[in-house]
Amino acid sequence: MKIGVNVPNFGPGTDPGVLRSWAQTVEGLGFDLLMVSDHIAITPDVAERYPAPFYEPFTTLSWLAGITTRVRLGTTVLIAPYRHPLLTARMAANLDRLSGGRLVLGVGVGWARQEFAALGIPFEQRGRLTDDHLRAVRAAWSDTADYGTRRIPVWVGGNSDAGLRRAVRLGDAWHPLRCTMPWLREAAVKLKASAREQHLPVPALAPRIALKPTAAPVGGPQRLAGEGTIDQIMDDLDQLRLLGAESVVLDHYQGDPRETCHPQAGWQALATVAAHFHPART
Repeated sequence: MKIGVNVPNFGPGTDPGVLRSWAQTVEGLGFDLLMVSDHIAITPDVAERYPAPFYEPFTTLSWLAGITTRVRLGTTVLIAPYRHPLLTARMAANLDRLSGGRLVLGVGVGWARQEFAALGIPFEQRGRLTDDHLRAVRAAWSDTADYGTRRIPVWVGGNSDAGLRRAVRLGDAWHPLRCTMPWLREAAVKLKASAREQHLPVPALAPRIALKPTAAPVGGPQRLAGEGTIDQIMDDLDQLRLLGAESVVLDHYQGDPRETCHPQAGWQALATVAAHFHPART
């Protein structure tokens, strides 16, 4: 099972130097994947949680590709309706080739109504637009003389049943975000059932979970996967491996933009996970 990290590419504490340090930390600690998120118009609904400056994901990952050598690079998640699919196909394929085949393209439908309005995109049609977008991207990539022959992994985000079914139809992996372990166990069963219903292969499971270490154990049904003592976090990772997860992305950001001014807390949490996880890596 591969372990990745969601890196904040936004907020008052984020600048090129901090992004460089995040990349060096993630790769230096031996993690497998570095991912960033996506917004284009930082409207009030976006800014509440993900304020400016916001570093566009393709631009940021292209720059980080030159700073790193091993770690894979990805989006968690690119909002598919925000770009023309041929632009996404071109940018993703170019980034993949320039980085030596390290891209993972995570995509989602989006949630910020004001941002959709600012971009002139109908919010109510975002599901259909995402389906059409993914089909068009894959069709473009079929021109291997132009786009290359490597199959770029597509992770489909979204915790809804519609997102799960979309992952079966159009993705290589399903990428649910910040859930409890009981929910993930039930969702893994649903994923297999949806694949059977659609007569399609079961996509890989690649969740993004919280990384919220605590000194005392956290109990209760609302405990997020990745929240609690290091023993609880490691047990969650073991349980996800047993569920068949091929990748897990750790997300230390808890929603307060002021956290971006203190990235050292995230780096320390990652160092603790790395120290416990890597000796058991197979």
